[in-house]
Amino acid sequence: MTGFRQLESRLLSALRERIRSGELTERGTARLTGLSQPHIHNVLKGKRSLSMDAADTILMAVHLDTVDLFRSSELVEGLGRRSFS
Repeated sequence: MTGFRQLESRLLSALRERIRSGELTERGTARLTGLSQPHIHNVLKGKRSLSMDAADTILMAVHLDTVDLFRSSELVEGLGRRSFS
């Protein structure tokens, strides 16, 4: 089962990867989200955590959906636990 902390970790990993690849910068991410660049930097370094509102803002700014943070196998497993009538 995937929890909020794991999803936050995956969001930050995706953001770090986009910054590493040059697709985004910390400064650009700050501009897109309205969060300060020092806050973005500290979150990426693990010195600060994200509020749920900040995480939602980042998701929207980098065009991700919460579904993008799940592995395919987790989605299939989750759907398998649901009963459809």
